[in-house]
Amino acid sequence: MTKSSGTILDGGSRPDGRGAGTAPRNSASDATSLHAIVLAAGAATRFGSPKQLVRIGDRPLLSLIAGRAAEVVGQALIVVLGAQAAELAPLLRHSPACIVVNRFWREGIGSSIRAGVAHLPASCDGVMLVLADQARVTADDLRRLAGTWRRQPLSIAAARYGATVGVPAIFPRYFFGELGELKGDTGARRLFTRHSDFLVKVPMSSAAFDLDTPADLLELNRSEAN
Repeated sequence: MTKSSGTILDGGSRPDGRGAGTAPRNSASDATSLHAIVLAAGAATRFGSPKQLVRIGDRPLLSLIAGRAAEVVGQALIVVLGAQAAELAPLLRHSPACIVVNRFWREGIGSSIRAGVAHLPASCDGVMLVLADQARVTADDLRRLAGTWRRQPLSIAAARYGATVGVPAIFPRYFFGELGELKGDTGARRLFTRHSDFLVKVPMSSAAFDLDTPADLLELNRSEAN
C-alpha cells in the first residue's frame, strides 16, 4: 500500500465498521475533544475520473479539504479513502491526517462513516463529518460550526443551506453508536430527522455546492476567477 506521513489503517475489516484500531491521539485533540472525518472514498463516477485529484488553485481537492479541516482540529483528523486509495494517499503525505481505507466503499457513504467512527479515540467528545467534494466550504465555515457545537456540546451542529440541513455536521459522542450503524448511501441525514430536538442549524450557503461533474468544476473555476 502507498505510504504517506499519515498512519494508514484498514477500515474495512468488518462490515459493521469495526476496524483495526484508532487514530493516534495528540495534544490538540485532547484539548478540544473534537475530531474531523473527511469522507473521500467514492469512485466519482459522475465526474469520470478521481475528482479528489482535481487541482483547485494550486492544490489537489483532497489536500485542500483535508487542510481546511486540519486548520480547525489539528492532528485530530481522519481521512477515509476507498476507490483509488493507493493513488490518493500520497496527496496527504504532508497532512497530519490518519488515513483509513474503507474496503467496503461500494456500499455507500454509510460504510465510510462507520469506518471513520470506528477509529475515533476514546477521548473524542465530538466528530465533524466533512465531504471531500464540498469545495466551497472554507476553514472559517468549519470554525463557525465548531464554535457553535462547543457552546452546545450535547447538540448536533449541522450546516443549513436553503431548505437543506446536512454536512458538514458535528455529532457528540452520544450519537457515535448510531453513526457506526449507518448503511447505504443516505449518510447521516436520517439522524437530523430522528433527533431534531438536538439539532442546531448553522447557516452555511457554501455547503450547497458539491463538485460532482466537470460542469461543476467549470463553474467553480469561473467563480474563483471573478
